[in-house]
Amino acid sequence: MDSIILEIRAGAGGEEAAMFADDLYNMYAKYANSQGWKQMILDSSPTEIGGIKQIIFEIKGEGVLAKLKNEGGVHRVQRVPKTEKSNRIHTSTASVAVLEKPAESDVTINPSDLKFDFFKASGAGGQNVNKRQTAIRITHIPSGLIVASQVERGLEENRRAAMLILQARLFEQQRFKADSALTQERRSQIGTGDRSEKIRTYNFPQDRITDHRVEKSWHNIEKIMNGHLEKIADYLQENLKNDKI
Repeated sequence: MDSIILEIRAGAGGEEAAMFADDLYNMYAKYANSQGWKQMILDSSPTEIGGIKQIIFEIKGEGVLAKLKNEGGVHRVQRVPKTEKSNRIHTSTASVAVLEKPAESDVTINPSDLKFDFFKASGAGGQNVNKRQTAIRITHIPSGLIVASQVERGLEENRRAAMLILQARLFEQQRFKADSALTQERRSQIGTGDRSEKIRTYNFPQDRITDHRVEKSWHNIEKIMNGHLEKIADYLQENLKNDKI
């Protein structure tokens, strides 16, 4: 059974970018449900009006790696935001990173290399949603990697979630070092996720989603955003030959 960790971060565009990041999360979550895959949110930072600054979640099931490995990159949306009063079309972005979850034997972490910080989980707007310090931040001292989990649950569950993120990022880091042929496009998925090259545009006024890597478009955007991603995923799996994962 495959398992991936999918990270979505709002990019350029302020609150509209955060709303788009939330739309992408819902698209992937609904698609995962339609495929019978299991999923769990590992970390999330919501905004006051219903968007998300970032969300990290695990998806596992048969074929999940093959179906979603091509989603990593910058996604661009063109539409009239819900908060726009002048009916103007805005362009915003969100970045997606797809990390393969390693087997336990693939990543060795020395407990002495870890620094743990505990804090209160925060909700939209930064307000504390938990009076206890159940959120956790882990620093991997040798690599400098920092991960966190502050979903509303117990400390031990958040610790396990943060460790999953750390293991996936360390595994990806190891693969970079082991394979000098990895492209810059793949490398830039990790870290800030801030890439200038967009892979896909979601054009709502024209009811069209275009993947720029294969120069193909699909219509009925609302249906696709509602989780019907199979046509795009299947087409990319067949026609986009790369080594992104």
